[in-house]
Amino acid sequence: MEPQSTFPDDANGDVLRRLQSHGDDLSRSRDIDFTVIFPDEQAARGFAEILKNDGYRVTVEMTECNKELPWDALVVRHMVPTHEGIGSFENELETVASRFGGRNDGWGCISQTEN
Repeated sequence: MEPQSTFPDDANGDVLRRLQSHGDDLSRSRDIDFTVIFPDEQAARGFAEILKNDGYRVTVEMTECNKELPWDALVVRHMVPTHEGIGSFENELETVASRFGGRNDGWGCISQTEN
């Protein structure tokens, strides 16, 4: 069994530690869902169009999880879940989202265990 990796003490590191502690093989690539939230449908769809043109799968829906930013854009990227890779992609998303009054609201994925 490999020794536990150490991740930075931040939200992404916490998620990666949790996945690893539940037996996730973090060396395996998988679809990761990144949620970006927006003030209105037009902003969410403008953001989604840019990401779709870059080749990503993106869905838009009103979830009202955040009352000020009720529209969600879910961006799917297939990748290995590394702290650096997730942080870098979140920065890219934030750069585009900020042009539409949006911001990142987390990420998630299905655990990949050795079988």
